[in-house]
Amino acid sequence: MKENNQKRINCFDCIHLQITWQPATPYACKAIGFKSKIIPSMEVFKNSGSQCMHFTPKPKVK
Repeated sequence: MKENNQKRINCFDCIHLQITWQPATPYACKAIGFKSKIIPSMEVFKNSGSQCMHFTPKPKVK
């Protein structure tokens, strides 16, 4: 069994996450341009086997 030592990407920390308020597709990724029922980074990993390459952290608030 292959171990995945990479840290899972949290879309809630990414500037590209958008909440759509549509029950069927509540999450969207503005960078890639799609809506999903699940968090976009999980959708990307499920379909490509790779971590999202568009993750951009939100600026830290002081």
